[in-house]
Amino acid sequence: MIFRTHGTCSSAIHLELDSDHIIRSVSFDGGCNGNLKGISKLVTGMKAEDVIDKIEGTTCGFKNTSCPDQLAKALRACLAQEA
Repeated sequence: MIFRTHGTCSSAIHLELDSDHIIRSVSFDGGCNGNLKGISKLVTGMKAEDVIDKIEGTTCGFKNTSCPDQLAKALRACLAQEA
């Protein structure tokens, strides 16, 4: 799945989940390269629901969202597609 982000320096999130909602891969277009590579490594292998619980609502500076918050939205969208 490709999720187009809103309100962040990254423009898109590429996401793959398996049938058990385990995150198989995550990559970002744009944004803070090192930080987003680190986030991708940290969440790969985790259940989508657990990641959503941890990062949803994270803000970046004065913005009301962030790349982690957008990842939570992407995961929710991916889970909704499966339903």
